[in-house]
Amino acid sequence: MNLLNVIDVEATCWPGNPPPGQTNEIIEIGLCVVDLDSRSRIEKHQIMVRPQRSTVSAFCTELTGHTQADVEAGMSFTAACRLLADEHDGWNRPWASWGDYDRNQFRRQTRDSRAPYPFSDEHTNAKRVFTEALALPRRPGMAGALKTAGLPLEGRHHNGADDAWNIAALVLHLVARDAWPTSGADAIVDA
Repeated sequence: MNLLNVIDVEATCWPGNPPPGQTNEIIEIGLCVVDLDSRSRIEKHQIMVRPQRSTVSAFCTELTGHTQADVEAGMSFTAACRLLADEHDGWNRPWASWGDYDRNQFRRQTRDSRAPYPFSDEHTNAKRVFTEALALPRRPGMAGALKTAGLPLEGRHHNGADDAWNIAALVLHLVARDAWPTSGADAIVDA
């Protein structure tokens, strides 16, 4: 099987700058495993993460649906990184996200927390591939891209697991158009 991990994270957020002493931290990691050979989404996971230096604001709850109680029941960020690396072959499997936010957030948060970075260097910015494949003038958000592709938005937007599932549908749309980069020399590596 030719597997790809599609990742989408939700993080603590506020309508403006973070309150004093707080910082954006991952509170949910959505993961959809895609079998590129069979052109199917084969797994969907939601990993709730307990923030250490921030709390879930009312704005964040309205956006994501996650409450402070939800994230307090989650695992530590370090444990979540280990889970991604060990149970989802994160260090070896290529991965994708919609844009660079997720990759940058993981890089920053693993550096700050000294948690192991849970992914390979083979990251594809699916938003960039979609924009280039369809010759769009601007890079659309995920919901806009689904409309452009004629695909439904499944689940709740800004829920990491649902968004990863929807991004995976966009990846498969690109695979069907022969527009998804293959592993190796043709892959887009955003290291």
